[in-house]
Amino acid sequence: MQRQKKATSGLFVCSGAYVITRGSLAASRTMYVQLLNNVLHLPIQFFETNSTGQIISRFTKDIFIIDMRLHYYLRLWVNCTLDVIGTVLVIVGALPLFILGIIPLVFFYFSVQRYYVASSRQIRRLTEASHSPVISHFSETLSGVSTIRAFGHQQRFIQQYKEVVNENLVCFYNNVISNRWLSVRLEFLGNLMVLFAALLAVLAGNSIDSATVGLSISYALNITHSLNFWVKKACEIETNAVAAPWIMSRRPPLQWPNKGVVEFINYQAQYRDDLGLALQDITFQTHGEEKIGIVGRTGAGKSTLSNSLFRIVERAGGKIIIDGIDISTIGLHDLRGKLNIIPQVKPMLPHPVLFSGTLQMNLDPLNKYSDSKLWEVLELCHLKEFVQSLPEKLLHEISEGGENLSIGQRQLVCLARALLRKTKILILDEATASIDFETDKLVQTTIRKEFSDCTILTIAHRLQSIIDSDRVLVLDSGSIVEFEAPQNLIRQKGLFYEMTTDAGITQESGTKNKLL
Repeated sequence: MQRQKKATSGLFVCSGAYVITRGSLAASRTMYVQLLNNVLHLPIQFFETNSTGQIISRFTKDIFIIDMRLHYYLRLWVNCTLDVIGTVLVIVGALPLFILGIIPLVFFYFSVQRYYVASSRQIRRLTEASHSPVISHFSETLSGVSTIRAFGHQQRFIQQYKEVVNENLVCFYNNVISNRWLSVRLEFLGNLMVLFAALLAVLAGNSIDSATVGLSISYALNITHSLNFWVKKACEIETNAVAAPWIMSRRPPLQWPNKGVVEFINYQAQYRDDLGLALQDITFQTHGEEKIGIVGRTGAGKSTLSNSLFRIVERAGGKIIIDGIDISTIGLHDLRGKLNIIPQVKPMLPHPVLFSGTLQMNLDPLNKYSDSKLWEVLELCHLKEFVQSLPEKLLHEISEGGENLSIGQRQLVCLARALLRKTKILILDEATASIDFETDKLVQTTIRKEFSDCTILTIAHRLQSIIDSDRVLVLDSGSIVEFEAPQNLIRQKGLFYEMTTDAGITQESGTKNKLL
């Protein structure tokens, strides 16, 4: 009989631990997937107004609490709850009047808990908020370590790191102090419960035997510890529990866009409500299969224009129409899946153009194309010889962020990816800014040939790469100042003429006669 009781007790303990562990694993997995999905679909404004440390903290500290702490606290709280209920029943059975003292004491326990949780929750939030600058500062220091050493500012960054760590420790210290505050008050209430049980035993006199008195007082001593632990774990559980539609009902046709006509109508864009307009009343229309060059001084709004096409920056006014469909009326998945971009890449900027994994995965993430097709686009991008020289060839491992490739090679890989995923509209955002001039000419020839039946919007600082475009769009301070064929713009001697003169293009042998 005794063995059966032990076996039953062990079975219930194991079952309870299994259920709580499985539930916490499911909760952790669900939270992580939903968190990652939401972060990937957030607008660009979120990343501009929140530090990297805060975002990383959500994926590390919060997930750690669910993985390691929450199920542990929950299991202890359930055990304490059952222990408290059993203890109270035993004491009330021995001393019925004990229930008169339990009611006010329970009220005081909940009052202390409610007061503590309100403060502890805010202290925990301050602790988490002060932890984010530690991660951000460390990440920034690693990213700019060469610049820091070059200018001899090591001690300044070390001092800044100490300051953010100290601020985090101050918040952590307050968290410890609040726990001590709770412990003192819970111990006091527990001692009152023991005192009440002892007084009842004395007042009962000879009406109860000594064994019952010993049982009630010993259980009262036990419930002090159990109740303290129960309140603490309940507080810990409560304290630690501390975008545009992706696909809309209206979806474009499968063959959209089939002409490549892009039209901006009085379009305005701004990155945040507290900032001015980055684009002001942009109005122009491309023809199908037209090659448009977009130029302007730094800050003119060139990259904002391409971000607007992908709705990375949402409109503040006006609209963009592609082949008769207003892009604001369709989901981001449908829109971005129909456009192609070779993005701007510069050293020390965290643009995720390449990911950890094989070269083949970076070229063809969805595994849609054959190896022969991959080699074909690598040859078009003048990367075939380089990849053939690698020991693993297409299975060559790309390090985090593509650090084991040069900036120019990363851009050529992006070009190869764009050639694989050929769409009717291609945006080149300074796509050849980090490769040499000769390779640039070869790449531009490849783009003209392979995307001859596509509409190409080229954003470039090298005017040589857009000088033979069908038309050139000149931006200044977020507005269109010129939009004509490059030959006409040079004859007009406006802003574009000044830019070509500064670049020395009109003075080059043969080029001036060709343009004029």
